[in-house]
Amino acid sequence: MIFAHISRSQLQNSSSRVAELARPGDDNYELEIMEKYRTVRKFMPKLLKTIRFEAASSGLNILKALEFLADIENQKKPDMNAAPMAGVPKAWQRRIIVDNGKISRQAYTLCTLERLQMALHRRDIFVPASRKWSDPRQKLISAKRWKSLKPKFCHSLEQPASSEEAAKILAQQLDTAYKDTMNRLDDNAALLLHPANESRNFKLSSLDRIDDPESLIRLRREIASRLPRVDLPEVLLEIHTLTGFAHEFTHISEQNSRAGGLVVSLCAALVAQACNTGLEPVIDSSFAPLTRHRLSWTTQNYIRSETLAKANARLVDEQTKIPLVRAWGGGEVASADGMRFVVPVQSINAAPNRKYFGRGRGVTYYNFTSDQFTGFHHIVIPGTLRDSLYILEELLEHETSLQVKEIMSDTAGTSEIVFGLFWLLGYQFSPRLADIASSRFWRIDPHADYGALNPLARNRVKPEAFVRH
Repeated sequence: MIFAHISRSQLQNSSSRVAELARPGDDNYELEIMEKYRTVRKFMPKLLKTIRFEAASSGLNILKALEFLADIENQKKPDMNAAPMAGVPKAWQRRIIVDNGKISRQAYTLCTLERLQMALHRRDIFVPASRKWSDPRQKLISAKRWKSLKPKFCHSLEQPASSEEAAKILAQQLDTAYKDTMNRLDDNAALLLHPANESRNFKLSSLDRIDDPESLIRLRREIASRLPRVDLPEVLLEIHTLTGFAHEFTHISEQNSRAGGLVVSLCAALVAQACNTGLEPVIDSSFAPLTRHRLSWTTQNYIRSETLAKANARLVDEQTKIPLVRAWGGGEVASADGMRFVVPVQSINAAPNRKYFGRGRGVTYYNFTSDQFTGFHHIVIPGTLRDSLYILEELLEHETSLQVKEIMSDTAGTSEIVFGLFWLLGYQFSPRLADIASSRFWRIDPHADYGALNPLARNRVKPEAFVRH
């Protein structure tokens, strides 16, 4: 409780003006630094005495600074020249090192707290006794076991076992992408580059609508005229005859005994749920499989998320065998899109999202569609902005035989980390970014010449950082 209170309120408030304090030319710097330092002193002794911090390799410098502050806690005039300065930002060094090369205790303390707060969010610093702020590596495979499993995992994901080799491959891919774009720039009417001094470097035009050709319109009419008018239950029963999908609905007790006419009951219950009509329209008291009691019993004992997933997987796998479907696509490309619904009642599955639900809460129904036009998976998630992580999770968990390699979605809360996770697990994430012109574009080689794209590729990635980690 002490740690939660300090980290979320006092620690955050004490470093709220840290960036401004570190800037040169602030005439009120001395007054500001003393005021913030007095605030820090209200909780600093308890923080250093009560909380035992530990660190990953990237947080060792901050941990040494905290240990130094703990050692000098009861000293009125400590030797500040012994303070560890490794990792102290240059902006802070101007404030910490004062006249005659002396180190300001007040500025050094505030700088350490700012670095601590950032490291806690990155989990470079962690608290072993905490559940939320503990070492995230505890949930990973042990180093000894990972050593034996790593070759198998890397082979299955088609990833190099060496981080240096992976960095080299990615650098080559990025360089090739820039050069290919540069070479085709003159013929690309959809991409318009702006002068380097403008806030946005380029504009990408939207896709124009393509009208349906007359031949396609005639084909649709021909197909529609040949389709018979049948009831939905009859369609389900025929599809079961062809695929046997209803056999995937097992009793919740996992017993193999089945009631007579169970397939009819299942198809009727599925139609009632899919059409959101309730059981009333499909009840037939004169036919045992369609009585109210039978339909209610079937719904409660057979229709649940895991049986629906298995039945849908069988349908998807059966459709892949159709020659026309294989002509549409190989099942390696898919799209994910969601519909958001306000939930007017209290529910642990609903979450707030002002953009879509105002002051209320809601959920998002995500559906995954392959290039073979099959809905191979679905999920209901809280109505949050960061949908892309759920997309990745469901790609890993779907039960069909499709080998999806590329997934398309809307912006869905993307970030560099999300792209990296998809790549690491063997997927290509291809979102339709709503405001791509405001995105940051990166380069690895600072000396590479990409012509007109040079102003665009001005943010540099340092491969040694992710190789080290």
